[in-house]
Amino acid sequence: MKEQQAPSGATAVVSQPSSATVDLAQDSAAVPATPPLNSNQGYARMDAEGSAPPQPSRDRVAQFETNPVKRVADDPVSTFSIDVDTASYAMVRRSLKDGALPDPESVRVEEMINYFPYDWKGPDSRETPFNATITVTPTPWNQNTKLMHIGIKGYDVIPAEKPRANLVFLLDVSGSMNEPDKLPLLKSAFHMLVSKLDPKDTVSIVTYAGNAGTVLEPTQVKDKAKIFEALSRLEAGGSTAGEAGIKEAYRLAKANFVKDGVNRVMLATDGDFNVGQSSDDELKKLIEDERKSGVFLSVFGFGEGNYNDQMMQILAQNGNGTAAYIDTLAEAEKTLVQEATSTLFPIAKDVKIQVEFNPAAVAEYRLIGYETRALKREDFNNDRIDAGEIGSGHTVTAIYEITPKNSPAVLTDDLRYGKPNAPVSDAKSDAGEFAFFKIRYKLPNEDVSKLITTPVTKANEVSDTASASSDVRFSTAVAAFGQKLRGTDAMANYSYADIGKLGIGSRGDDTFGYRSEFLSLVRLADALESKK
Repeated sequence: MKEQQAPSGATAVVSQPSSATVDLAQDSAAVPATPPLNSNQGYARMDAEGSAPPQPSRDRVAQFETNPVKRVADDPVSTFSIDVDTASYAMVRRSLKDGALPDPESVRVEEMINYFPYDWKGPDSRETPFNATITVTPTPWNQNTKLMHIGIKGYDVIPAEKPRANLVFLLDVSGSMNEPDKLPLLKSAFHMLVSKLDPKDTVSIVTYAGNAGTVLEPTQVKDKAKIFEALSRLEAGGSTAGEAGIKEAYRLAKANFVKDGVNRVMLATDGDFNVGQSSDDELKKLIEDERKSGVFLSVFGFGEGNYNDQMMQILAQNGNGTAAYIDTLAEAEKTLVQEATSTLFPIAKDVKIQVEFNPAAVAEYRLIGYETRALKREDFNNDRIDAGEIGSGHTVTAIYEITPKNSPAVLTDDLRYGKPNAPVSDAKSDAGEFAFFKIRYKLPNEDVSKLITTPVTKANEVSDTASASSDVRFSTAVAAFGQKLRGTDAMANYSYADIGKLGIGSRGDDTFGYRSEFLSLVRLADALESKK
């Protein structure tokens, strides 16, 4: 596990940008000035001289290797579980606004891409819950490769169709939560969520510290005052009996199970479990057992300095769940109010993607992100294998960098003693088809998967990046940023200034200002990199 030092002089980084930063800021409307650092926003706390004293972080993140380039002749099939988590983007934002480049291990590129809403075309009916928009474009950072961009949109349930929800708030009130950006922020966030729910939905509250207990029995949201009063009474103290809390929350969710409704445990914690089962393997087994009940899981991380992101990923990825990180009240509003429908109402579970590349057209490929969601090829058709969930109206984006056959960018040589490639005789395998895309999913209350397939042909290709939609271009900029922060080799000659230009040119309407904030983060990273 890498230890990360909080830097000094964070204020100077923001107020005195480098020359490269000025290049990114030329469009003042596109890149708003970064707000001043202050503790109320979860940013770095300053001492009397305006510097943050260096303190080692005890945040825990899982290490993983960036996806390698694969040779189509040897390994033509790529399989992974879909991911709509967004925690990594918020963690990266927190680090940059604290005045430090993020730990590369905390950067999961797919979570950064999927933080943003995109206007991909959705399906026409609930019977086919997904639609895929696939675009092949030139690669901004390599003129000899292409990007195969996959944008998926889930069916958007209209209000009249929304099922009744049975929600159990599982709230960590242990001593480690006694920080302004933990329990107080948590209480405000869940207050906002309750205000968004339908009056017929029910809420229960389970808390855990040294012991786990039910603070609020199932209560209809029409009685908001009772729910708000229970939230207001919460105080932090004691050790963290995470195992007992999880068991009690699932017990309550199962006891009040709503057939054909939404049954979900919503866990909010810093992940610092230290009583009962606390190892990764033990918690993974516990969550795997509990998910068989049909109760879904949402995980919301809070706090810094002792945040266990590794634990949060284990809980979300093994419990039919999703993970978000809430560092400010604005993030709580985005996650629990603006995106409440997609956060709470699943339209599919165990969603998997598989892409087979055509060796007649593609020599090599690299999946950008999704390293922790990789699946074996045979897992795709195995309905016993768990995968990700998608909520109502959710968008999911995945990007491959592909190297055309005979491109000077090909990195791997043919084997001297290997068998020559067999001639391509199938008409479907000619160079007019880049790949074959498949998505497999289960409906929330079913155990048998269904399949949607789409060929990727020359008809999906655009001649230049500018011809692609603003959503394609902007998500490509975010993918470049995430790779740059991770230190991916492919981005060595693509600067933060280049990323900023691509982002500025594809900002679009930006109703909520998320894309403008992204551009300010690119500026910060550029300035911090120049000071190394």
